[in-house]
Amino acid sequence: MTELISIAIVAPLVAAACSLALRSRPFLRDLAVLAGLGSAALASHIMLVAVARDGTHTVAVGGWAPELGIVLVADLFAALILPVALTIIFVVEIFAIGQRRTVWAANPELSGPLLCVLTAGVSLAFLTGDLFTLFVAFELILVSSYVLLTHQGNRDQVRSGMTYVVMNLLASTLFLLGVAFVYSATSTVNMALLAERIPQLDTGVRLGIGAWFLVVFGTKAAVFPLFSWLPDSYPTAPTTITAVFAGLLTKVGIYSMIRFHNLTAMDDLGPLMLMVAATTMVVGVLGALAQSDVKRILSFHVISQIGYMLMGLSLFTVAGVAGSILFLIHHMPVKAVLFLVGGLIENHEGSSSLDRSGGLARRQPLVAVMFAVPALSLAGIPPFSGFVAKLAVISAAIDRGGTIVVVVAALVAGGLTLLSMSKIWNEVFWGRPTEGPRPSPAPARGQRTMHLATAVAVAGTLMVALFAGTLLDLSTEAAESLRDPATYIEAVRP
Repeated sequence: MTELISIAIVAPLVAAACSLALRSRPFLRDLAVLAGLGSAALASHIMLVAVARDGTHTVAVGGWAPELGIVLVADLFAALILPVALTIIFVVEIFAIGQRRTVWAANPELSGPLLCVLTAGVSLAFLTGDLFTLFVAFELILVSSYVLLTHQGNRDQVRSGMTYVVMNLLASTLFLLGVAFVYSATSTVNMALLAERIPQLDTGVRLGIGAWFLVVFGTKAAVFPLFSWLPDSYPTAPTTITAVFAGLLTKVGIYSMIRFHNLTAMDDLGPLMLMVAATTMVVGVLGALAQSDVKRILSFHVISQIGYMLMGLSLFTVAGVAGSILFLIHHMPVKAVLFLVGGLIENHEGSSSLDRSGGLARRQPLVAVMFAVPALSLAGIPPFSGFVAKLAVISAAIDRGGTIVVVVAALVAGGLTLLSMSKIWNEVFWGRPTEGPRPSPAPARGQRTMHLATAVAVAGTLMVALFAGTLLDLSTEAAESLRDPATYIEAVRP
């Protein structure tokens, strides 16, 4: 297991170095990137099987005690989320290889290595067992994602990239200060030890720490009102970069929130978090309805869907947290697929603007199908994964009681999500074809690669729906260990 945890973090970094060394040899460079990302993804899948069978595994880096050293922890929560995340990145990189010769492509000499560095940061964020290493993981993600956003150098990317980096640097500063506050209050930053010590603090200090990290992780997750950086920065980036960002970056924030606020028993913040969740769902979907560009619509939906995950967490029950985990598993591939389809729309129509597209279903029926499946899932239509995930979260809220406002907000947001997806469907796929020249699409081989990668990702969303029962059982088991962290504590400090 030590080797699997190491591979998930180190293999992408080795691939980044190799791809930089091979930047003048495209085939070998792409092969190095795929090998690194594929190795990490494969290791994460084997890790899930091992953790589900044998329980939590830990690695004490350098053999140091938990109070002083870095501990990597592969519990069921991390093991469930990591394979989904790393598989998405691997599939998106295949799409990127097919997109290389289009005007929408990212620069492969930079995007490949930086994507590998970002992957290492994502793996470290999911597997770390202490707050300071989580901060380091966030910085790895921030540095690489900022360059990925702006490396093409056009004005819109630089402007939106500045908004992105300023907001996230502010969150990083607050994060570092929060780590200092926590260490001052508890003499540790290890999460297992914090699970023992923070509940023993005075109520004011404990809730102050919880509220502080709610702002930190809430900014990373783009919850209301801390989401302003997202809808401007995502639509300007190349498709493959946006697909990774939409599928993963905000989810690292909500993952951290689920872990930290459950391990440290911040149940008293539940009412505040429920209000934030309801507002996030509604504001996000209303923002989507007001847009006239596919990528901007999808970007606002990232915000709205985060509200459902926060809703489940805010209940602070096993069923609620399990619903959040299942929603996280469902949403990552669905949102990545939708942005990949957005890239296909750009490739065929020359734009992702609704008023400059039309009639694509008649000319590219496969693209229409690959949009319809994740769109229906995002809206929560049965039998797709979004229906099961939303049902789990809303059922948990109803069972808990006293949550009528947030339940109504969730139902309204679901209906408006379907309406906004219908807006894209009607305009882009069934609208009247626009006049005027279109850019030359990718070469046939490149188009086949892009379609294949997108089809594989769509199949992944269907697999989530097909195995939703098993995934909910595993999510419930993971939620139980988060709500009662005795097993986690024992694994880190035997």
